Amino acid sequence: MPSKQIRKQSVSVTRGARKRDEDSGTEVGEGTDEWAQSKATVRPPDQLELTDAELKEEFTRILTANNPHAPQNIVRYSFKEGTYKLIGFVNQMAVHFSQVGNLIPKDSDEGRRQHYRDELVAGTTEKVIEEELMTPVQPKERKLTNQFNFSERASQTFNNPLRDRECQMEPPPRTNFSATANQWEIYDAYVDELEKQEKTKEKEKTKTPVAKKTEKMAMRKLTSMESQSDDITKVTQAAKIVERMVNQNTYDDVAQDFKYYEDAADEYRDQEGTLLPLWKFQNDKAKRLAVTALCWNPKYKDLFAVGHGSYDFMKQSRGMLLLYSMKNPSFPEYMFSSESGIMCLDMHVDHPYLVVVGYYDGNVAIYNLKKPHSQPCFRSTSKSGKHTDPVWQVKWSELVHIDVIKLKTEGSTTEIPEGLQLHTVGCGTAFDFHKEIDYMFLVGTEEGKIYKCSKSYSSQFLDTYDAHNMAVDAVLWNPYHTKVFMSCSSDWTVKIWDHTIKTPMFIYDLNSAVGDVAWAPYSSTVFAAVTTDGKAHVFDLAVNKYEAICNQPVVPKKKNKITHVHFNPIHPIIIVGDDRGHIICLKLSPNLRKMPKEKKGQEVQKGPAVEIAKLDKLLNLVREVKTKT
Repeated sequence: MPSKQIRKQSVSVTRGARKRDEDSGTEVGEGTDEWAQSKATVRPPDQLELTDAELKEEFTRILTANNPHAPQNIVRYSFKEGTYKLIGFVNQMAVHFSQVGNLIPKDSDEGRRQHYRDELVAGTTEKVIEEELMTPVQPKERKLTNQFNFSERASQTFNNPLRDRECQMEPPPRTNFSATANQWEIYDAYVDELEKQEKTKEKEKTKTPVAKKTEKMAMRKLTSMESQSDDITKVTQAAKIVERMVNQNTYDDVAQDFKYYEDAADEYRDQEGTLLPLWKFQNDKAKRLAVTALCWNPKYKDLFAVGHGSYDFMKQSRGMLLLYSMKNPSFPEYMFSSESGIMCLDMHVDHPYLVVVGYYDGNVAIYNLKKPHSQPCFRSTSKSGKHTDPVWQVKWSELVHIDVIKLKTEGSTTEIPEGLQLHTVGCGTAFDFHKEIDYMFLVGTEEGKIYKCSKSYSSQFLDTYDAHNMAVDAVLWNPYHTKVFMSCSSDWTVKIWDHTIKTPMFIYDLNSAVGDVAWAPYSSTVFAAVTTDGKAHVFDLAVNKYEAICNQPVVPKKKNKITHVHFNPIHPIIIVGDDRGHIICLKLSPNLRKMPKEKKGQEVQKGPAVEIAKLDKLLNLVREVKTKT
C-alpha cells in the first residue's frame, strides 16, 4: 500500500444524502426523484444518527509499510573502513500471529491416546472403554510392495536335434617295406652324402659374392617365415598403441602436471624456483649401470636416448643403449646391448634414426633404428683405426673419417706432416664444435686445460686455457652467443668463458664434483649443472650473477651420484641421470624460465638478437670491472 495515501471514512445517512442532492442541484439530473422513490433504503438497526456537522467531519488514517516499533539506530562495525557505521536497512516486518502446528498419524500411539480421550468426552460406555483399554484397536496395515520379491519363471525352449555328418574318402595307399642294413650299405650311404657335400662346396666357390648374399637373404626369409607362425610381430604396432594408452591412464596425474601445472608459490619467492619431479625411467636390464650419456632426438621431441656403462674403471662390464619416450615411461622403445660399456652417444640431425655411440674399449658404432636387429650397422675395428682408450665423446659431422687432432699421454710425441710436435699431459675428455664457425672446436683434457682447435690444420692449437685443476667433464658453446662457452670439472667449479679472453668471466663453486652442465635452449643466460651429491643447480645470469636460483636434491638417496643433465628442445623440462641407471624428468617452475614482460603499447622483442644483447650486457659489466682492477 503506498505511503501517505489518505483514505477517508465517512458515514452517510439517507437524510444527509437528500440534503446534498438538494444543495448540488446542477449535478443531479432529471428523473432522480423517481429513482429515489423506487429505491428502498435498508439500514442496520445499530446505525448511528449523526448530525450534518458530524457527517462533514473527516477522519484521516495513513497506512505505511514501516514498523513503528522497529529500531532506527542499529550500528555495526565495518572491517573495510575500520569504524562503526549506521545500518540503513532494518527489517520492518511485524508478526501479529503465529502458530506451530503438528500432524499426528492416527495409527501412532499419540493418535490412539487422543482418540481415546475424545471417546471419553463423547460419553461412551464403560464396557467399550475397558475393552479398548485391554485391546487397543490395531489399524489395518497396508501391504507394501516388495522390491526384492523376485519370482522365477521357467520356460521350455525347443532343442535342435543333433545331426551327425559323415563323409567317406579313399584311404591313402600303403606299402610294406622291409630290408636288412648291412655294413657295406651303411658305408655306401655315407660316401654318397660326402660326394653331395663336395659338389655343393664347388658350386659355392664358383658363385659371385652378390649371389651368395641373395641366397643368404632368401634363407633368412624362409627361416623367419617359419618362426613367425606363433610370433606377435603382426600385432606389434597395435600392442604398442594399447600399451601407451594404458600408461597414459596409469600416469594421468603426471601427464596433467607436465602439461598444465605451474607452481603458484613462485609469485611469493624472491626470484627463486623449483623443480617438479615427473616421470622416472628405469629398466631391470640396466640396473647398476651408470647413465653415461643423454641425448634428445632432434625430430621427435618426446624421444631421448640413454647410454649405460660404468665410470668405475675397475668394474667394467657390459653396456646398453636405451631409447625412451615420454608417452611410455614404463618400458623403452628400443633396446640394444653391447659387450663393452657405452661412454657417449649422439643422434644425427638430418637422419634422426641414426645413433652413434662410443665404447669404453675404443670402438665407435652406429645403430640404425629402422632395422629391427640389435646389432649395429657399422662398428669400427682395429683394422679400421679404432681408439686405444675409451671414447669420451662423439659428435655427428660430415660422414667422413678424418683425424682432426691427436692427443697423446705424457712423454709421447706425435709425428705431424708439417714437422712440428704436440706435447700434452692428459688425454681429451670432452669437445664441442662451434655453432657457426664449423672448423673451430674446443677440447677439454684430463689435465684440466681447454684447447681451442681448428680442423683446417692440426699442427698447433689456436689457443690454450688453464681452465681447471682436475679433469674437464664437459665443455659447451653457448647456443646464442658465438664468443661464449662453458666448462665444468671435478674440481667443484663451473666456469663461463669468452674465447677471446684467457681468463673466465664467471666462476661458480658448487661444493661438490660437477658431473655435467647444459645450456637452456630458450635463453642465453640460463644453464643447469648437476653434482655428485645428488643436487641439480639452475642459474640465470640475468636474475642473479652470483649464485643459483634453484638448488634442489633430485635423487632419493644421497649415495646416488648424478652424472648427466639435458634440456628438452621445446618443453620446459630437463632429464637427469645417475650412477644407478635411473633417469628422472623434472619440470622447471615459472621463475626458472622467465620471459620478458609485455609493456603497454610495446611489443616484446624476441629472437637471437635479444638474447645476444642480454648476455653482452652482462659480459660488458664484467669486462669493465676487470679492466679497472
